[in-house]
Amino acid sequence: MSGVHAVARIRATANGRGGTSLPVLESDGPLALRRTRSTGGEARVMLVGAMSGPLGGDRFGVEAEVGSGARLSVGSAAATIALPGQIKDAACYDVRLTVADGGELHWLPEPLISARGSDLHVGTRVDLAFGARLVLREEQVLGRVGEEPGRLSSRLVLRVAGRVVLDQELGCGPGAPGGWDGPAVLAGHRAVGQLVVVRPEFEDKPVAAQVLDGYASVMPLAGPAALVTAVAPDGLRLRRTLDEALGLFDNR
Repeated sequence: MSGVHAVARIRATANGRGGTSLPVLESDGPLALRRTRSTGGEARVMLVGAMSGPLGGDRFGVEAEVGSGARLSVGSAAATIALPGQIKDAACYDVRLTVADGGELHWLPEPLISARGSDLHVGTRVDLAFGARLVLREEQVLGRVGEEPGRLSSRLVLRVAGRVVLDQELGCGPGAPGGWDGPAVLAGHRAVGQLVVVRPEFEDKPVAAQVLDGYASVMPLAGPAALVTAVAPDGLRLRRTLDEALGLFDNR
């Protein structure tokens, strides 16, 4: 017995009239893609889960490619909930994002919730050309209300012009390396998230490192990029913190 394997694909290209076309919008199995109303020259896509999961043994993937001059925003209709399944193998959720020079991608899914008994590995790999723009948000909530979390491991790798500027990994829940819920990592909080912002202008005017509210920090990366890392008691407060951080970049 094996789990569900599914890969959804998006490709965005400039249409030559100041807008963005989607020549590839390919749903697969439980991963359904829906185009929503565009704003200006930006195409918007919503990822809609057609079933619960991922469950044990499932392998889900989403691939998005943004061409030069195209602008794409991708969100999700609801949180993704990792659940235990009849298969005891871990589930995998892989995201592959590519943005060309002059392209722009906003990757803003709803949170991932690690339910009790689940085992999920999330891998996100982003490849940007120099001159590409990115806003990427990841949010992870450990357990539903009043519930212990499952095991969750995640890795985020960001390359700009072929150079790795970020490669970080986090493991939480039963079986994760010791100390994940201690003062050096989550400090007892149940929600953790990161915001990655890449803009060419950061090359000449790097973002200054700072602490936002005691539980969030802004760090410049070795490239035209910045990373915000935050922990919070719950997903609502985590979102508020990351939104406030994004507002700081927009007001520079």
